[in-house]
Amino acid sequence: MPAKSKAQQMAAGAALSARRGEQKVSELDGAARSMYDSMSEEELEKMASTSREDKPRHDNQS
Repeated sequence: MPAKSKAQQMAAGAALSARRGEQKVSELDGAARSMYDSMSEEELEKMASTSREDKPRHDNQS
């Protein structure tokens, strides 16, 4: 599932970093914490690897 916005892509990257042990889970908040709790490492990797080109900063439909 590709990210719909730059913010979503960055949150997925932060959650992925915590999932891999590169960042403390306690440092996550908001969407990143929610993604960490509900998504697998594979799902996070797919979302975090989405290109940021032509993506809005935030998705207005969410």
